[in-house]
Amino acid sequence: MAPPHPQSSRLHRLLQQTVGPAPWYWETFPELRGPAGQVFTWQHHGSEGQLAYLVTLHLRSEPDKPRLALNSYCRPFAIDPHRLGIWCPDGRNLRFVMFELDALKIFGYEEIAGWFKPSPERIYSATAPLAEFAVSAMLKEGTHSIDAPVEFQGVEELLIPAQYGAKTKDDAAAAIYVVYPYAGLVEVLPQRWFTPNQFDVGMQWITRLARDPVSHRIIGEAMRFGSFELSDDGCELAHMIEA
Repeated sequence: MAPPHPQSSRLHRLLQQTVGPAPWYWETFPELRGPAGQVFTWQHHGSEGQLAYLVTLHLRSEPDKPRLALNSYCRPFAIDPHRLGIWCPDGRNLRFVMFELDALKIFGYEEIAGWFKPSPERIYSATAPLAEFAVSAMLKEGTHSIDAPVEFQGVEELLIPAQYGAKTKDDAAAAIYVVYPYAGLVEVLPQRWFTPNQFDVGMQWITRLARDPVSHRIIGEAMRFGSFELSDDGCELAHMIEA
């Protein structure tokens, strides 16, 4: 086990504000405002019924009129005051989409009831995305070029935890994709400390990541493990972050 970080309190607060995957971390999702100042909020639909575990976006004044629905593992992020980005796993890819808030159309809950949650679909909308792109989740360690649309040029960095194909029980079973849409690049960092020998892969997984603005190291949280700081190269465990 790595030693505790001397600034655990500060880093713990930073992680608590970091977006995590739907539906478990839906309360971390960003509050959004449309061009006319309309406030958009998120709603989690509980653990029972045909909308169970889904998260929807709607105007605060119209809680029964959804404009976007997210299935498990989606993570939304604000791109600018009027545009919303979402990334999610999509088969062997990582999918990135962008919506204009004022273009999102209302749909009825009956359109997603029952079928959406157990389906492989991650995002439901009555409106087509403004832009989208995909990055292979099978990339090897190192830096690779990606084809990000110009609409994503204002996004500097996204930290993406992903499963990684460990060939042996001592190989990395997780990786961090550091995506730089503005530069058209992605850096793949295998997590050498996260191996099948050390973790129950599937039950334990990296949930959310952030960049410490002081040290510029990556910090994160893993299900059934705790919070941590990585080494300068982003591949090894350096410290544990205590609550």
